[in-house]
Amino acid sequence: MLNAIREFLKLEAASGIVLFFAAVLAMLVANSPLAHYYNLFIDIPVVVRFGPLEIAKPLLLWINDGLMAVFFFLVGLELKREVLEGELSDRRQIALPAIAALGGMLVPALIYAAFNFHDPVSLNGWAIPAATDIAFALGILSLLGDRVPTALKVFLVSIAIFDDLGAIVIIALFYTSQLSLTALVVSLACLPLLYLLNRRGVTRFTPYLFIGLVMWVALLKSGVHATLAGVALALFIPLRSEKSPEFSPLRTLEHDLHATVAFGILPLFAFANSGIGLAGVGAEALLHPVALGVAMGLLFGKQIGVFVFSWLAIRLGMARLPEGAGWRSLYGVAVLCGIGFTMSLFIGSLAFQEGDAERIFAERIGIIGGSLLSGLIGYLVLRQVLPRRS
Repeated sequence: MLNAIREFLKLEAASGIVLFFAAVLAMLVANSPLAHYYNLFIDIPVVVRFGPLEIAKPLLLWINDGLMAVFFFLVGLELKREVLEGELSDRRQIALPAIAALGGMLVPALIYAAFNFHDPVSLNGWAIPAATDIAFALGILSLLGDRVPTALKVFLVSIAIFDDLGAIVIIALFYTSQLSLTALVVSLACLPLLYLLNRRGVTRFTPYLFIGLVMWVALLKSGVHATLAGVALALFIPLRSEKSPEFSPLRTLEHDLHATVAFGILPLFAFANSGIGLAGVGAEALLHPVALGVAMGLLFGKQIGVFVFSWLAIRLGMARLPEGAGWRSLYGVAVLCGIGFTMSLFIGSLAFQEGDAERIFAERIGIIGGSLLSGLIGYLVLRQVLPRRS
């Protein structure tokens, strides 16, 4: 188990570095003579037609609705494994990250709402600063090497898992557009089929993936965000095979997908969503309530929520400090939780209409600014407080 955790941490840390360079590259391209080609790239029309069924979207939405469904599928696989046999299977170990994650979602949302309560449209982005980007955060931690206790890394990973779970619930409940009943019924009809495959011990991936594809298309047409099909599908992938106990379909899929998602899908998503043209940007754009709400929510809301809720849980005897960690190192990790890049960008793409350029620009500025400051301050705090190892 420890070897698996170490491999996961190495992969996520490296992915964070790749994500950073993808985001920086997008910013450079969007503010260079190549900006026109960048916009042409993300606006390429892609049409898939099968008889009367047609899906026509620009490439940006195929990335956000299609490829990100694969990311959510991987998140669902990780959640299921962690609940059944990982860090979240022990109730004594999940109390602290669960409570910390709750504070880390609640306080940033309140701070954002305080900046935007006067504008109902802007208020729709309240969940943008509520997420933690585990790849970026672990990438920062990796810079400190073996000075970081393993228990502190596991604490950060567990917070991010609960954050992802909270984001899934938020997307399902609050970012669903007008429903198509027929398409929703088709998508729901896929669930008993997946359950039947699971109960019959089917371990071949093809039937699951085919039904998952049908469910994704149906959700895309239903008004419920299609990426949730990835999470739903993951919950029915068997952890073990009855015929071959040493074979784990879930672990195999998770292992096969991890590198593709970490070094392919997420960097492409970051590149497609981070290109912000800064020409003509004035102070009024940087001080837009959406930008301030997101940035302050990530930078201050996250660290306050995670640290204060953790402190309360420990003082009330509901949890204990991670092994080898002190209050100052716990605070450093709380600051790192303000790196909300990937999931914040994703929720931001759901919160505002595509033509709402002002708010989209503001939320992206807030995400990038709040995440960068959280990463820098968190690194400096941890570099100062963690003991050097000989």
